[in-house]
Amino acid sequence: MDSTFGRVTVTLPDLNEPGLYLSNVQTLDSARGIVQDFQYGDADLRDLDLTDTSLITGRVTGLRADRVQLDKVRLDSIEFDSCDLGAARISDTKLSRVVFRNCRIMGAQFSGVTLDNVLFENCKLDYSTFEQVRATGPLVFSKCVLTEATFTGSDLSRAVLDACTLRLTDFGRGKYRDLDLRGSDLSTIRGAAHLGKVIIDRAQQAELADALIAELDVTFADTLDERR
Repeated sequence: MDSTFGRVTVTLPDLNEPGLYLSNVQTLDSARGIVQDFQYGDADLRDLDLTDTSLITGRVTGLRADRVQLDKVRLDSIEFDSCDLGAARISDTKLSRVVFRNCRIMGAQFSGVTLDNVLFENCKLDYSTFEQVRATGPLVFSKCVLTEATFTGSDLSRAVLDACTLRLTDFGRGKYRDLDLRGSDLSTIRGAAHLGKVIIDRAQQAELADALIAELDVTFADTLDERR
């Protein structure tokens, strides 16, 4: 199942395809290290801690967890819907054909994560940190809130931030070639100087200029007297 955002088409899991049966499971942990063809939801957890685990072809709905730790986890053809993944720490993990829809993942730390055909749609990702994150395929954030989120040392080449809230979002050093920022307000972002070769609308020129001027702490000549 494909969804197109600007120039990018994301291939997402089709969990309603004929012949596919998803079994109800009581946990996402498995002694075999793999959970496949499953659905899991409406659970309240104190901790969700997965290491060296593969989740393949499944739906997770209404999951609420106070703390989430995913380390060396493979997610393939997974849909997260209306989940609250509090204090998430996701490291050395690969996501392929994964969608997060209507989820709260605030204050999360994504470290060393590889993303291929991944969509975050209508999610709250405030205060989250994306460090050494690499988009090896289509990556889209659509209508997400990324207030004071930070991207550092990441490769977001050809990714899309579509109609997102980017208030004080910090773009550190990284690769941003053809990052599509159309439809998002850029006036309060940080790290504007790092966003070389991105894609914007002409109407966003003033927003990007405002962000750069604020970053450079420029003083306008007509305000010099006010600063004395």
